[in-house]
Amino acid sequence: MGRHFEVRAAAMAATAKQKSAIYMRASKEIYMAAKKGVPDPNSNLALRSAIDKYRKSCPRDVIDRAIKKAQGGDATSYIEGTYEAFGPAGTLLIIDTLTDNSNRALVSVRTIITRKGGHLGSVGYNFENAGLFDFKYDGSEESLEEALVLGDVDVKEISLEDGVAEVVVNPSDFEKAKGILNEIGVSDFEVSQITKIANETVTLEGEELTKFKELLALLDECEDVQAVYHNVDL
Repeated sequence: MGRHFEVRAAAMAATAKQKSAIYMRASKEIYMAAKKGVPDPNSNLALRSAIDKYRKSCPRDVIDRAIKKAQGGDATSYIEGTYEAFGPAGTLLIIDTLTDNSNRALVSVRTIITRKGGHLGSVGYNFENAGLFDFKYDGSEESLEEALVLGDVDVKEISLEDGVAEVVVNPSDFEKAKGILNEIGVSDFEVSQITKIANETVTLEGEELTKFKELLALLDECEDVQAVYHNVDL
């Protein structure tokens, strides 16, 4: 249960530096979503998804400031980037960046990866895009699957453990699945986003695990890194 596919884990006790990094990511992503469309989450699905993604991890004023910045016609522009890499012990990572300086982003990511014994390389074929939801659920796994399938949602995986459900769907059905979950009484999501999930995971121990966690921490602190996906079962 729980794929631990990103740097930012809900269970992580965030330090001040980590909180600052999360707020910056939220601000950039929400600002870009608002700037590309109308700055109204009721009319802009990308903006609504970005807000939902960070609702649990940052204060409302961070979200509101980012939207107001876009409404004010701010000229700031961020460039999206994606880097694939092999980490320590042959682990696989995909790093998304959102930056105002793509050269700095590349150098920063490459330096962090090589410092921990890894290197840039093609690993994307080991991951798939998916819509992911984590939420508390007091029904059965069967009833949850039935509601989604009857709603014509392409369900990839459902698991239910200790009253917490994890649902993985085709990314094209993300909004449809979310609407159905709302209809059956699910409104508070721990995770609600389109992400990348590794086809297979690996388990690390000892020094290799320590080095990998250090790598994630360094990426988490990098101002240009927006999200990290990996194949390690933490």
